[in-house]
Amino acid sequence: MLQVGLKGKKTVVVTTENTAERMLSGLLPVYATPSLIAFMEYTCSETVRPFLDAGMSTVGTLVNIKHTSASPVGSTITCELAQIDGRKLIFNVIAHDDFGPVGEGVHERFVINNDKFMSKVAEKQAALQMHSAE
Repeated sequence: MLQVGLKGKKTVVVTTENTAERMLSGLLPVYATPSLIAFMEYTCSETVRPFLDAGMSTVGTLVNIKHTSASPVGSTITCELAQIDGRKLIFNVIAHDDFGPVGEGVHERFVINNDKFMSKVAEKQAALQMHSAE
């Protein structure tokens, strides 16, 4: 059951694939901000996934993150489900490496019905195809 206070923790290792120079978000071989944000989203998503009913998942809707320090090595991401407002889940996220905090912020996700969500996407896809055929 989803409850305020639910915590999740994941670990990521900084590699050349998730550095700023590879992600085109900077020139240096350090953990990229887009990589940090994506991993925070992943951690939150995976934290709540076991508690969702079949056919349900979550989608990210808001990210407000500060990337405060460079990480040359493995980082640990910790998230806590801070608030539940109907289908809206609000997480406090904190990232740190062996030397201290490297990022923090808030991430929101909404609980969605996969089929209903994808039917709306299919409608947009069909409209897009009709528009491009004109």
